[in-house]
Order: sequence, then C-alpha cells, then structure tokens
Amino acid sequence: MPYFVYKITDGATNFIKNLEKLNEFETYKDAKLNCREARKNMAEPGVNIKVIFADNTLHAEELLMEKRDQPILQEWEK
Repeated sequence: MPYFVYKITDGATNFIKNLEKLNEFETYKDAKLNCREARKNMAEPGVNIKVIFADNTLHAEELLMEKRDQPILQEWEK
C-alpha cells in the first residue's frame, strides 16, 4: 500500500476540508521527507500537510475527511 502526501485546507464549514494530493510514495521514509519539505515551503496560515497510508487515493481521502473527537485530557495532563 502506498503513502500519500496531502495538502489540507479548511473548507466552508468545519465538516468540509479541501484536499489536494501532492505526491504518492512506496516507502514511508520518502513520504516523510517530502512532507517536511512541503511544510517548509508552505507559508500559508491554516494549511496542513499530512502523510496517510491507504489502499488508494479514494481510501486516503475518506480517512482524511473523517471527523475525529478530541482526546480527553486527564487531570494530570493539564
């Protein structure tokens, strides 16, 4: 399964994200290096660059669009 590098920007609402596939790699090391370079070159606020491991492009985009709950902080973590 390949590793995908995506540029993620906020959409019109909190539930919608704009996804732009930047690259696709067979190894994590190559994807990580590309992601770091892309982050250095991005000067736009509100832009995230992420690496995702998925079967194909459609699966990667589905995983990135999932709404995740914020982790619950324990008392000692505050």
